[in-house]
Amino acid sequence: MAQIIAVHSFRGGTGKSNLIANIGANIALQGQRVGIVDTDIQSPGIHVIFGMNDHKIKRTLNDYLWGYCDIKDTAYDVTDVLITEQENTGNIKGSLYLVPSSIKTGEIARILREGYDVVRLNDGFQELISSLKLDYLLIDTHPGLNEETLLSIGISNILVILLRPDHQDFQGTAVTVDVARKLKVSKMLLVINKVLPNLNFTDLQQQVEKIYNAPVAGILPLSSEMVQLASHGIFCLRYPQHPISQTIKAITNQIAGLVISR
Repeated sequence: MAQIIAVHSFRGGTGKSNLIANIGANIALQGQRVGIVDTDIQSPGIHVIFGMNDHKIKRTLNDYLWGYCDIKDTAYDVTDVLITEQENTGNIKGSLYLVPSSIKTGEIARILREGYDVVRLNDGFQELISSLKLDYLLIDTHPGLNEETLLSIGISNILVILLRPDHQDFQGTAVTVDVARKLKVSKMLLVINKVLPNLNFTDLQQQVEKIYNAPVAGILPLSSEMVQLASHGIFCLRYPQHPISQTIKAITNQIAGLVISR
């Protein structure tokens, strides 16, 4: 049975898309079939990390939501990106698929104006899992809380909440955690991103775990290498020995451990 992992942050700019791309890559490299869906329809961006642009993207999640195509027609096999990024000419046992949202201004405006059928979105998740025989479905959610986000959180087996050491993020995360508990999400992990390296990570982890009564799966330092990469590739594959890469690998292993323990 496929595991649905929702990655969410209450505010934008937390690094959510980079985190989910790197987690997805790590899981695929472990031999699993992984799908990523960009449901941040109002401000899509994860496609950039996989080197996709308007010329390469023919069908999007928007097209499926408007009934123009099947969900499988919007899924792009980006497994080759993993080979290119790590300069590995060998075979990768797993697979990675991406369902992007439209980056066309008119189509984003239409979604904002007309909305879409959230029930159809849920059906699409299940159809994607079935048609691609996925082991994991990762959902890149829209920041904040709306109908789509509540659906993604509600159907997830594991919810990963990303936050920065910022008082606004702390307050928003408290709302998300409360909503997730009301939706009876069975497993929840916190990840703290863009932390100044000179801070005491142990103290920060203890503080955050006490505030939310939820485990911190990892703390990612603010990194010049990440800033310089500027979402132009998968960080873990470009810098496999970097502390960020090692932490994301540990987060991935924790997700796998939660799946096994179910």
